[in-house]
Amino acid sequence: MSNRLFQSVIHQMKDTVDCPIGVIDETGTIIACSELGKIGEVLDTAVAEQVFAASEAVCVNDMFFKSFGSPIHPEYAIFAGGTDEAAKKYVGVLTVAVSSIKQYYDEKYDRGNFIKNVMLDNILPGDIHIKARELHFNNETTRAVLLIRITEPGEVSIFDVIQNLFPDKTKDFVVNINETDIALVKEVKANIESRDLEKLARSIADSLGSEYYTHTLVGIGTAVVGIKDLARSFKEAQVALEVGKVFDTEKTIVSYENLGIARLIYQLPTTLCDMFLKEVFKRGSIESLDHETLFTIQKFFENNLNVSETSRKLFVHRNTLVYRLEKIRKLTGLDLREFDDAIVFKVALMVKKYLDANPVKY
Repeated sequence: MSNRLFQSVIHQMKDTVDCPIGVIDETGTIIACSELGKIGEVLDTAVAEQVFAASEAVCVNDMFFKSFGSPIHPEYAIFAGGTDEAAKKYVGVLTVAVSSIKQYYDEKYDRGNFIKNVMLDNILPGDIHIKARELHFNNETTRAVLLIRITEPGEVSIFDVIQNLFPDKTKDFVVNINETDIALVKEVKANIESRDLEKLARSIADSLGSEYYTHTLVGIGTAVVGIKDLARSFKEAQVALEVGKVFDTEKTIVSYENLGIARLIYQLPTTLCDMFLKEVFKRGSIESLDHETLFTIQKFFENNLNVSETSRKLFVHRNTLVYRLEKIRKLTGLDLREFDDAIVFKVALMVKKYLDANPVKY
C-alpha cells in the first residue's frame, strides 16, 4: 500500500477536520499526517500495542485511534487529535474512507491479493493474463503452492513468521486463506522434484514447531508454469491434506504427487465404494475381521506378502501365520498370498477407511 495514497486522502480531509489527523503503521510510525512535520515520528511501543489490540476506537494520549486492514492482523490505524466525541467521530469516518480506498487499491494493484483471487477462482480466466501483465508478473515462472494448516496454534502470528521466512515479496507470496490455513506460493526451479518440495515443507514445519511451538500440517501441490494454473496447484494441496488425513494420519507433510491410489479412491462416489465392498466381501463383511486379524494383514502387506518375514516381525511361528491367512481366505474368499487377491483386499481396506472418514471434498 502506497503511503502517498494515504497522505493524499489526509491532505484532502485536513481543511474539513478541525484537528490533527493521520495514519500510523503497525510499528507505530506516522506514515501520513495533516501536519507534515510529524511524518516519520514513532509512537511509544506500548501505545501502538494498545491501539492495534483494540477492535474499536480507543483514546490514548489525548488522541483517538482506530485500527483497520486485515481482520486477522490490522496493519494500519487512523488517529485524530482530541478526546471529545467529535474526534471519535472523525476517526470513525476516516477509517471507513481510508480502508475503502485501501481495499480498492489492493484489488487493483496488490500482487498478493491478485494471487489469492487466482487461487480461489475469484477472477475470470480471461482477466488473469491482463491483470498479470498489468502487475508485471512473469508468466513463464514455475511456482508451487504449499498449504500450511495450523492444528495446534502457538502464541505468535504464524502468518508473520512465514512472511519473515520468505521475505522476497517479488517472488514468494504468503496468503491468509482462513483462520487455520495459510498458503505459500513459492517460486521454484523449472525441474524441481517432489522430494525437494517436501524438504522445504519439512523445514517450515520444523521451524514452526521447534521455535514457536506450533504444530502444522503441510499439503503440497504440483509445480505449475504461469499464473492461471496456481488454482489447480492450490486445490491439489487441499486434496493432499484431506487425503492424508484419511490414509496417512501419521504424516505431517503430504505431497499430491505421492498420493498414489489414495487419490483415485478419494475421487470415487461413495455409492460406488459401497458397491465395491459388497462385491469384494460376498462371503462375509469386512467387519467380521477382528483387530488381531487386521493387524496381521497390515504387517503382511508391509512385508511385501513375505510369509517368513511377516512371521518374524509378528514374533509368531510361520505355521501360525499361515493358519491366520487361511482363516482370512475362508472368511472373505481372498487368498492374500496371491498377488491379485492381495491387491483387491488392499484397495478394499482403503475404500473402507475412506468411507469411515467421510472427508471434505474440494
